[in-house]
Amino acid sequence: MVTPEKLLIERLAPAFAQVAGMPADPSMRRGRHADFQCDGALALSRRLGRDAREIAAEVLRYAVLDDVCSAVEISGPGFVNLTLAPTGLGRLLAGIAADERLGVPRTARPETIVVDYSGPNTAKEMHVGHLRSTIIGDAAVRVLEWQGHTVLRRNHLGDWGTPFGMLIEHLLDIGETEAAHELSVGDLTGFYQAARRAFDADEAFRVRSRERVVALQAGDPTTLRLWRVLVTESKKYFMAVYARLGVRLTADDFFGESRYNNELPPLVKELAELGLLRESAGAQCVFPAGFVNRDGEPLPLIVRKGDGGFGYAATDLATLRHRLRDLAADRLLYVVGTPQSEHLAMVFATARDAGWHGAAADGAGPTAGDAGPPRAPTRVEHVDFGYVLGSDGKILRTRAGASVKLVDLLDEAVARAAATIAEKDPDLDADARAALARAVGIGAVKYADLSGDRRKDYRFDYDRMLSLDGNTAPYLQYAHARIRSIFARAAIEAPRVASGPLVIREPAERALALRLLAFPDVIEEVGESLRFHRLTHHLFELATAFTGFYENCPVLRSEGEIRHSRLVLCDLTARTLARGLDLLGIETPERM
Repeated sequence: MVTPEKLLIERLAPAFAQVAGMPADPSMRRGRHADFQCDGALALSRRLGRDAREIAAEVLRYAVLDDVCSAVEISGPGFVNLTLAPTGLGRLLAGIAADERLGVPRTARPETIVVDYSGPNTAKEMHVGHLRSTIIGDAAVRVLEWQGHTVLRRNHLGDWGTPFGMLIEHLLDIGETEAAHELSVGDLTGFYQAARRAFDADEAFRVRSRERVVALQAGDPTTLRLWRVLVTESKKYFMAVYARLGVRLTADDFFGESRYNNELPPLVKELAELGLLRESAGAQCVFPAGFVNRDGEPLPLIVRKGDGGFGYAATDLATLRHRLRDLAADRLLYVVGTPQSEHLAMVFATARDAGWHGAAADGAGPTAGDAGPPRAPTRVEHVDFGYVLGSDGKILRTRAGASVKLVDLLDEAVARAAATIAEKDPDLDADARAALARAVGIGAVKYADLSGDRRKDYRFDYDRMLSLDGNTAPYLQYAHARIRSIFARAAIEAPRVASGPLVIREPAERALALRLLAFPDVIEEVGESLRFHRLTHHLFELATAFTGFYENCPVLRSEGEIRHSRLVLCDLTARTLARGLDLLGIETPERM
């Protein structure tokens, strides 16, 4: 379905091409003095060496805009201001109102996209540091799936390595039953800390732990069984946290580091044969070009340590190689914090140097004998994000200096939402209050995370994020509930289809119409950039535009086609808010 911006580009592009004698970009954007502004004439003037206003005037002589725009004028050095005709707006609105997808098409180029996110560690508590990866990753999955892509969720669980020697020995010391109980009720921090204390204080325990690591890596059946107890119970707890958070991760999405353990020796062999490995201080390293330390010396990516063990870079390389070769993915997204930027950039550079990009496993993708073209290189992207800060502007921690447990943070948000709901609506029954508190509390946490540029740090502030005023989830949830109450109060069904173009007469109707029609373009942009604050900003502007519309344009008190048109606008706004918030993983209650 064509949006206003795309429609104007379609009308102007042939005219620009005729003036330029070649394809030329109309370069459309929102205008301050009109609905849209085109500055393509300025760019073309530099290419042709002609006056931009003359070019703009010539373009408008060729362009067919009479049925689309009510006003077209040239301003400034050569801008073209375009105001859409009310009937044109009404036709476009009627079209998206009748569309279950709100004018957002399924992509014409579906891709296979791998999203790596969350990534907790076995027998370690999920803390606030996992919050952003999980929320941002879930939003990416939702948007990309809705666009029509095949999305493969990958939760890269830290479930292998030297810490498991001490964890298994601690499990044996306290007994399997007790260990399973501690982990199942979520005392992962206590379990890990107890194992660490024993390791630091008891030489015999340290010796046993190191021997246990050797046994684990050698595949000892008893050790593997005990290791599976730790992993299984940890996964159960993680799934409980995901259920509380309301994300789409499932038990089938766990892909632990252990999965790639057998691939590490062949990986080292391949890198050596490619001439990418060099010895440094006894370790086998890759030195990707362009990475240096503070002294300007080449920076190593340690693949195999001097003692023969593998660093986590080896696992990351094996994981990336598997995704590039075996999954034949078109796009890989690593939703990982900004502090890992250099490490991931070195891993990605090594993959390029090894020739893994665009490579496919046997039987996957085109081969040299196929008639089709070779598969394009996979796009590998670091979807980075900043820290969660406390009110003091420092990294959010407990008073004791420890990382804040994710479940504690979520429980506090829900409890505060419940207290506010109880005060505002004391007659609401307990079950309904609990469901609403969860929707509001969890939604507030997610929206606070997604509403700012993800690359920046943000301050965690319960009062701000739970406010019914401003750019918050509760404000948008309330706007949605308020619209639904219009139909509930009048005891009428929301109209989905208009008999003709919607009636757009008042400035407030026009402002709302333009916000509604922009939704498809916003989704397209967010699916590419994964900058979710663009979507939250749009939803906030939409809710604000609806408030202006509702205050200035009577709905139930109007009559005839105007009443019907305004009811359609109300329903379309509610549906757009609900869909937009759902793409962010946020619920939209019918009542607040």
